[in-house]
Amino acid sequence: MAEAEKKREAVMAEEEKRREAGRHELAESLADLFTSISAMIKGELEGTNNQLLLLEKMNQRVAEEYNGYGDVAAGLRVFVEQLCEKNHGFEEYVQQIEKIDQQLTEFEAVVSMLDKYVSLLEKKVQSAHHNIPT
Repeated sequence: MAEAEKKREAVMAEEEKRREAGRHELAESLADLFTSISAMIKGELEGTNNQLLLLEKMNQRVAEEYNGYGDVAAGLRVFVEQLCEKNHGFEEYVQQIEKIDQQLTEFEAVVSMLDKYVSLLEKKVQSAHHNIPT
């Protein structure tokens, strides 16, 4: 019996060694898996971080470029306000010009009527001058 028990203990010891080897191999595989996953996550985070840094630099560049446009817009606003004030100053002159233009149109009509009347008088004078007996 002692020999059968020794064989059984040897078989059990051998089986325990195999289980231990399987556990060790599983532990190594899991460690490799976790290392690979952590490297992958680290790579993705670094990529995202690089994208965010690039976006930040782009935003800074755009902010610098458009920073001067605010000053330009303010200057243009002041210029437009000055032009509007000058335009209001010219409105009186424009009204005077329109009134003069209307008076000129009326004067041209009167001159035209006078021209016709003078032409008619000239014809009558010439007709009378030709009809005078000499």
